Amino acid sequence: VQLQACGGGFVQAGGSLRLSCTASGSTSSLYGMGWFRQAPGKDREFVACIDRDGSSTYYADSVKGRFTISRDNAKNTLYLQMNSLEVDDTASYSCASSSWNLPGTSDRVYDYWGQGTQVTVSS
Repeated sequence: VQLQACGGGFVQAGGSLRLSCTASGSTSSLYGMGWFRQAPGKDREFVACIDRDGSSTYYADSVKGRFTISRDNAKNTLYLQMNSLEVDDTASYSCASSSWNLPGTSDRVYDYWGQGTQVTVSS
């Protein structure tokens, strides 16, 4: 499975961005998927995850109410809609897939990772 993330960029605080992550290869093995982020000098941080059919989601407290994770299985694509962006949201965002249906917050249960896409929020 290969994951390709895109959609990052520069935005002012309060603005919005939508990240996309397209899967290719043996996509039939994909179940839950998630987004993580890593800021310079900090550990990788869970952002959100979603189950296989998109009916269940889970968010980090820091993004709850501002970010929305979704997926289009017909397009093998995962999304992260980010609204009301804050300077502290600045990070490299990566998507990941898991054989668990709703993987949760630990990066240990994710099997495949995409490269990061940089999000920079200015004040």
